[in-house]
Amino acid sequence: MMNQRIIGLDYGSKTVGVAVSDPLGFTAQGLETITRKDENKLRKTYARIEALIREYEAEKIVLGYPKNMNDTEGERVQKTLAFKEALERRTGLEVVLWDERMSTVASERVLMEGNVRREDRKTYIDKMAAAFILQGYLDYQSFSAQQKESED
Repeated sequence: MMNQRIIGLDYGSKTVGVAVSDPLGFTAQGLETITRKDENKLRKTYARIEALIREYEAEKIVLGYPKNMNDTEGERVQKTLAFKEALERRTGLEVVLWDERMSTVASERVLMEGNVRREDRKTYIDKMAAAFILQGYLDYQSFSAQQKESED
């Protein structure tokens, strides 16, 4: 199969949650949350993402796409698209947009069920959301590959 790592990103106004897949592309685990003081100061954020890409030898990036629940595109979508273009330019990697609408809700639920105190949740929420985004993409890729095999 693939044998390449994929980086998953949950891009927020002050944070970027980061996840990485295993080399076979089956599972995603949350790595870290990159924080910045100013929404528009992204130099260190890009540098950190580039360092993680090198460290994990990632060959693709999956970026959470923040559509509204009613399927409209808000202000965050424009910022995410600009972030995607900058990532592609800087890293030379393909950046795939992946619907992130349920990722934060799912992360919050997992943390609540795990009895993580509310004030501690924000420490984990972004990297977990990144893991949910990436896992959704990996599951879809795996499902698509299985569908293809059964058609052949």
